[in-house]
This record gives sequence, C-alpha cells and structure tokens, in this order.
Amino acid sequence: MTRLPPTVTYYLISGLFTLAAALIWGVNTLFLLDAGLDIFGVFLANAAFTAGMVVFEVPTGVLADTVGRRASFLWSVVVLAVTTIGYILVARAGGGLLPFAAVSVVMGLGFTFYSGAVEAWLVDALAYTGSTASMDSVFARGSIVTGGAMLVGTLVGGFLGDVDLALPYAVRSIFLVAAFGVAWIAMRDIGFTPKALRLSGVLPEMRSVLQRSIAFGWQVAPVRLVMFVSLVQWGFISWAFYAWQPYFLELLGRDAIWVAGAAASLIAGSMIVGNAIVEWLSRFCGRRSTLLLWAAGVQSAAAVGIGLTDSFAIALGLFVCFGAAMGVGGPVKQALLHASIPSDERASVVSFDSMFGNGGGIGFQAGLGWLARAQSIELGYVVGGAVTVVSLPLLAALRRAGGAADRIVGRTAGIESACAAQGLPHVSGVDAVPKLSGALPVAAAVRAGD
Repeated sequence: MTRLPPTVTYYLISGLFTLAAALIWGVNTLFLLDAGLDIFGVFLANAAFTAGMVVFEVPTGVLADTVGRRASFLWSVVVLAVTTIGYILVARAGGGLLPFAAVSVVMGLGFTFYSGAVEAWLVDALAYTGSTASMDSVFARGSIVTGGAMLVGTLVGGFLGDVDLALPYAVRSIFLVAAFGVAWIAMRDIGFTPKALRLSGVLPEMRSVLQRSIAFGWQVAPVRLVMFVSLVQWGFISWAFYAWQPYFLELLGRDAIWVAGAAASLIAGSMIVGNAIVEWLSRFCGRRSTLLLWAAGVQSAAAVGIGLTDSFAIALGLFVCFGAAMGVGGPVKQALLHASIPSDERASVVSFDSMFGNGGGIGFQAGLGWLARAQSIELGYVVGGAVTVVSLPLLAALRRAGGAADRIVGRTAGIESACAAQGLPHVSGVDAVPKLSGALPVAAAVRAGD
C-alpha cells in the first residue's frame, strides 16, 4: 500500500473520510431536534461548530505546514471520532444547547486539521513525482469519489437513523478509525519536508502563517475575490444543507427518517454529476471564472426556488440542480486556488479561504436559524438565496482580472464564444493550444504578475 500512486491514496483517504462524515449529514438536524433543541438551537450548535473551525484554522494550518500534512490528517480523524461519540453521550444525558455547542467547537477543530492538508499533500506529491495531470481533472475525479462516498453514506445513514438516530454516529466513528489506519500506512509526506515545531514557537509561527496567507492570499486579487465568494456561498450552504431535512419532511407530510437519507443521497448524486462534467466542460471553456459564474447563478436561482415552492418533488429537483452546480464549482475553485498559491503556503492559504467560508457560516446559520424559528425555513431559503447573488459581481470581477490561474485549455473546440477554449477571437488573450500544465509554473506566473 505504501507504493500506491498519490492520486489513488488521495482518492482512498478522501473517500473513507467522506463516507464517515456523510453518515450523519442526512440526519444531523433531526438528531439534534430529537435531542431537545429547537430549530434555532440546532443552528446555534452548528454555528458553534463553524466558529471552532474559524478559531482553529490558522493554528492547524501551522501544524500542516510544519509538522506535516499526514500528522494533521491523523489528528483530524482522532478528534472527530472522539467528538462523534461525544454527541451520542450528550444526547443520552439529556442534551442541552451548551453541551452540544461545546462538543461542536471541538468537532470543528477536527475538521480544521483536515481542511487544506490533504489537498496540499496531493499537490506536493504530484509535483514531486513529476506528474503532468491537470489539477482540475484530478480534483474533479476526487470529488466524484467523495461524492460517491457521500451518496452511500447519506443513504445508509438515513436507514440507520430509522432504527435509531444515534446509530449513524456510532458507525461513523468506526469508519474514522478505518481512515486512520489507511492514512497511517499509505500516506507519507513527499515533496514536502516537515519541520520541528515547539510550543514556544507556535504564536510566532501563527503570525508568520497569517502574514504569508495575507501576502499570497489576500494580496493576490483573484484569491481575495474567491475568498469573498466563499464567505457568501459557503456561508449559505452551511445553513441550507441542514435546513432542508425538517423542511422536506414537512413538505412530504411524513415523518420518515429514511426519506431524508434517500434525499441526501440523491443530492450527493447530483454533486457527482456536477463533478463528472467538469472535465468535459473544461474542453470548451477557457476560463475557470466562467464556469464559476454559471454555477453560482444556478445555485442562487435554485435556492430561492426551493423556498418559493410548496411541492416536495419540485423542492427536491431544485436542490438536485443546486447540488450539481456545487459539484461543478467546487473542483474548479480548488484548482484556481492551488494554481495561485506557492507550495509552501498551500495548506495555510486554503485554510484561510476555508476560514472565510466558515466565518460566513456563523452569520448565516445564526441569522437564518433565527429567521426559520421566527418565520419559516422556506423564507430562509428565499432570503439566503437572494443574498448569494452577491457572488455574481465578485466572480465577474474575477473574470475581468484574468491571469494564468484562470485559464483552462481544452482539447476540443466549440464556436467562438466567451467560454470556448479554441476558436476564440484573438482579443481574448487566451492561449488556445491544448496542453497540460502543473500547478507550480502557474503559481509562479501569478506571483510574477501575470
């Protein structure tokens, strides 16, 4: 197993991790409601989880960029396994917002150990082994793997939840242990040299990481725009992905937990479809920002539509469209970020971007959670979806900025259009010669001011 190609190891680890995580995604809100929280309390607990991710993003980024990406991932699965059992124990003890919030904060720590570290490990390993694979394609295939794991996990979690809402959490811990075992054997830091980290040096290193994140993230215009998009889009998604569970069951008129799991798996399937067509779209689309614009427009329209309909079938169909757009936008955004960031700073800057998205999540979950209790969940979708329209002018500015990281070169041509990779008007300035390029030369071009 130690000789597995980096992509295979990445797909295996990401798949197991996502399978474990997804077991509770279709039932988490229902579990917390069953434990005694109201809908506002559910999203306050979720906001505590998100706040934990914001607080710990930079410190765990320090760990990933010093001790190593492998160590960061191993700590992630340990913390998540313990806190998942903690959720069960809090519910069995009678629940309550404060205990759930406390466990959620530590669970957020677990996810920050994962955030950015595995992606950074993959990019460094591919560069070290001399791979010429397109990062868009690699991340898209990885998203297909994790989407499949999410599909299976949410479906199984729904059926387990029909037996006992705590059962998906127990099974999740088992899969996290399995992910730890695979990473311990197969994941090695290659293309990256771990550095010693002393406790006395943590704060100086955090300041250094923050300064580098600002220099290679905030001060790079395309990356800064992407971070603001994350603030809006992922802020809303962090609420929307959990609010639909009680809302869809209300539209259906049945208290069937397995339906929530089945709906979640269908949404996961739509994300797989979105991931799968990224490579095909990139053959015709010369700009990553164009794909992100279309995906963002579909997400905003679908979100508003979910809140306006009173039909379960229509709401589910719109959420499928929402998921497909997420599936397209996710790997494209990943590739754009990694193409804009030098190797040594990847984990930190990706975590910095994640911190922006999670910061938005705190506000969206608290605000829309309150709105859901005071008015209705459907109004939350309308208001939240309308707010995400803000991402469109941000992405339009990203497209105007251009640069090497925004370019995708496809293999086949379409007619002249804003999205064609070949057959482009000369004034477009996009190189239409088919080629595959690694992330490091692109990052160097961006730093050089391309």
